[in-house]
Amino acid sequence: MVDVMRDAPAATPVVAGEYGDLKCEECRKGDGDEEMLICDTCDRGFHVYCLRPILVRVPSGPWSCPSCSDQPKLTRTSLSLSLSRFPLKQKKIVDFFRIQRRPALERCGALQDFFLFLDTKRRRRRSVPLVVYKKKRRLLPFSPTEDPARRLEQMSSLATALTALQMKFSNELTYMSGMAPRSANQASLEKGGMQILSKKDIDTLEYCRTMCTRGECPPLLVIFDSCEGFTVEADGPIKDMTLIAEYTGDVDYIKNREHDDCDSMMTLLLATNTFHSLVICPDKRGNIARFINGINNHTPEGRKKQNLKCVRYDVNGECRALLIACRDICKGERLYYDYNGYEQEYPTHHFV
Repeated sequence: MVDVMRDAPAATPVVAGEYGDLKCEECRKGDGDEEMLICDTCDRGFHVYCLRPILVRVPSGPWSCPSCSDQPKLTRTSLSLSLSRFPLKQKKIVDFFRIQRRPALERCGALQDFFLFLDTKRRRRRSVPLVVYKKKRRLLPFSPTEDPARRLEQMSSLATALTALQMKFSNELTYMSGMAPRSANQASLEKGGMQILSKKDIDTLEYCRTMCTRGECPPLLVIFDSCEGFTVEADGPIKDMTLIAEYTGDVDYIKNREHDDCDSMMTLLLATNTFHSLVICPDKRGNIARFINGINNHTPEGRKKQNLKCVRYDVNGECRALLIACRDICKGERLYYDYNGYEQEYPTHHFV
């Protein structure tokens, strides 16, 4: 991401002589030239932080204001209408997320088997000589909402958001023709090394993926905020160290994305040779991680909001990015993490 932000060509600056009396159409102020966008269609000006939702940074290519853009404008009203007619029927949800149905008794048995497996491991540890070690915190699987009707509402909110952005659901990294191949995703290339996910935590990761394929999703809702855009809130209590989601999307080389204005790219691999560095691009495919927002890490109030952390792990030799709760989260609380967990190049000073 550092290379993308550094090498992307800067947008044409606002020149005082040519646009000396230009004012933002929203706040009617003419200050902040370096963050003033000029519509390529109507030549009107807009501050990036006055747009709704806020634009994270000045785009590197042509830009049109919301009035001139051919993209449908997202509002709370339009999304409410979309929610009222989008897949609230169970069959459509099953098809959208490619859910594999299983009998209720079998689902309960799978959950019992998981905790039985963990208990067996604990008993095995007790049989070895007693040695004092620093306790390592383990990942916890998320706890799906018990009410099936409520789970349908949660999945419907995600399906609506994905459809609004013309995205397809994908709960795994995808490798498309013309982008980075899967063979490029080698954790051993990480500059300085990458922490290895333990076998037990890999079991937790796979168990969470299995739950998702059965329609047992994390207790989360995607909502639309006029200032933040799409965002995610907890629809039930979530414990510290709970695995929320894996960050998914198309995997590509950073060098291929130097001119990309996607504001949701996630670093996957930071290689010593920058030509081998990879990013996750959730512009066409992705999951709920795409809609979890970042904190404003320039203010104490912004940093207090953080309740998730994004951690990159070596999982069986491949890089994976996981979103994990870093404290207990209450129902109704919005989810946030630090976009600059690894690099300090992402502009977050206008985040709310």
